[in-house]
Amino acid sequence: MNRKDFLRKGLLGTGIFVSAAALGNVIRNNNDELKEPLILGFNHLPNTKSEIMSNSILHKANTRGDANHGWLHSRHTFSFANYYNPERMSFGSLRVLNDDIVEAGMGFGTHPHDNMEIISIPLEGDLEHKDSMGNVAVIKHGDIQVMSAGTGIFHSEYNKNKDRSVKFLQIWVYPNKNNVTPRYDQITLNVADRHNKLQQIVSPNADDAGVWIHQNAWFHLGNFDKGANTEYKIKRSGNGVYAFILKGDVTINKQPLNARDGFGTWDIESVSIVADSDAEILLMEVPMPS
Repeated sequence: MNRKDFLRKGLLGTGIFVSAAALGNVIRNNNDELKEPLILGFNHLPNTKSEIMSNSILHKANTRGDANHGWLHSRHTFSFANYYNPERMSFGSLRVLNDDIVEAGMGFGTHPHDNMEIISIPLEGDLEHKDSMGNVAVIKHGDIQVMSAGTGIFHSEYNKNKDRSVKFLQIWVYPNKNNVTPRYDQITLNVADRHNKLQQIVSPNADDAGVWIHQNAWFHLGNFDKGANTEYKIKRSGNGVYAFILKGDVTINKQPLNARDGFGTWDIESVSIVADSDAEILLMEVPMPS
């Protein structure tokens, strides 16, 4: 199957079923007490056709899955939980890109994961994490959290603040090896180091900048002033790049993009980035199907 067909047909992975179970409970207090499981509905959008070109794919912000459960408002770039779109199963090894808002004092109850690399990027507020490895941590803007679920973990995450929502990106990447020993890590980065350039936040190498995962993938964040430009060179032959625009307007490889748009491209050696306004972007280089 070629890459274009892969993007159209997608892969049904265990992540869908894990995530559906994960949304069943809501944390309401610092004692990690759970309510009875909720039956969550879904505000269905039409399965808008992805704009698939010869070596790129465009996901406009308003075509994402939209699940609003009151305590949680989640926008899904790729199929997740009750949102299913056969054209949006993944981008290569990038399986999940959820843009989440969790209301004050609310969150995800204890739930399982296995054989997935899970990256959380807080955008606003404080997100508290607990897991079966004994980790208890709070992550905030400027932090990057990673979990290698491997043979299996349980964790919960909720909004530590009682007076404001928390916003974060939840990202899942298929690992390049299964059944590894579960692990947890988080770092705090200097946001100023990404001004008008790309700051590496994820890599396959524990000795490299950022956190590391079990996959030949590199993530970067950049904050750009209007008119700034840069070029990103692919680090591993055969990889593709998926850009997610957090703020502002940019042009990537001549494709105009706006806030919360997603744009993936492959069979390339580099991508050019031009900020058409003050902008913030997340760039994810991941393996593509051969």
